[in-house]
Amino acid sequence: MQEPRRNRKKTRATSMDIAHRAGVSQATVSRVLRGSPLVNAETRKRVEDAVRELNYKVDRHASSLRTQRAGTLALLLFEDPTPDESHINPFFLAMLGSITRACARQGHDLLVSFQQLSDDWHADYEDSMKADGLILLGYGDYLAYESKLARLVEQGTHFVRWGPVLPGQPGVSIGCDNAEGGALAGRHLLARGRKKIAFLGDASTHFPEFFARYCGCDAALREAGLRMNPALQVDAASTEQAGYEAARTLLARGLPFDAVFAASDLIAIGALHALREAGLRVPEDVAVVGFDGTPMGRFANPPLTTVVQDTARAGELLVETLLRMVRDQPAESVTLAPTLEVRASSGG
Repeated sequence: MQEPRRNRKKTRATSMDIAHRAGVSQATVSRVLRGSPLVNAETRKRVEDAVRELNYKVDRHASSLRTQRAGTLALLLFEDPTPDESHINPFFLAMLGSITRACARQGHDLLVSFQQLSDDWHADYEDSMKADGLILLGYGDYLAYESKLARLVEQGTHFVRWGPVLPGQPGVSIGCDNAEGGALAGRHLLARGRKKIAFLGDASTHFPEFFARYCGCDAALREAGLRMNPALQVDAASTEQAGYEAARTLLARGLPFDAVFAASDLIAIGALHALREAGLRVPEDVAVVGFDGTPMGRFANPPLTTVVQDTARAGELLVETLLRMVRDQPAESVTLAPTLEVRASSGG
């Protein structure tokens, strides 16, 4: 007996159905539907055939962003633990200024939205009609949010992130050559006669920026016939309090060390307090080097030697790269070279 018409449920085809039928990614389907020139003729025909076969109807509201751009970019800034109410890693403040100026030069507005890595920020943000694409700023457990980046790619979302440039990573990244930065720190400390270098910061694939800094320093030591001692490594998040506690943990181990390479300036500044409390002189007893080049490092006691990341160029590239993607132009990941700024904390 045939089911009454009123009880039948019509299932509407989705872009995922089209992708499955055509044997392509959902992002490719999105590009075909918005007329992107980046799709070759053969693939375009497969997608168009699947659209006809499944009687797919384009959601005009969801697709209007691609045909009528908002003229706005969205910056998703992920909250960090801080001692104040800002929840912004100071490193990103300089980059935020650079991004804002770059948007203004390109005639775009910037929408800043604070997010938590646990939230559903990977949802269809573009289809909300708020922005043409996303810039992602913030650190966190890379392995925990890698799948969300892959989801953005599958959705065809235009996005670029500040972070490590890794083999096979989802999407496009603008990042620092963290390994070279670690090598700069290692060679500098070796030139100052330091051979037992402690590292404060997570040294695992969960935090690839920190891990690359550790590996870079280790590579510099190996060039001199030495190596980093894993027993002198202590995990630490990028806060002053975490740096202070990590340095206290290091001291409690009772192992000799004559230098500290901190994975961030905030960690280094916290470590300086712990070393002073323990009666150690910086740099006479222990040299200290940070990473980031934040302004507060100049006013640490003593002023902090640090590996400087080029936040001005980073902000420009984040905006330029995202706009290339929005305009369906080729875009690729870029790694920026760091520099070393020597100050009193390492005997400079």
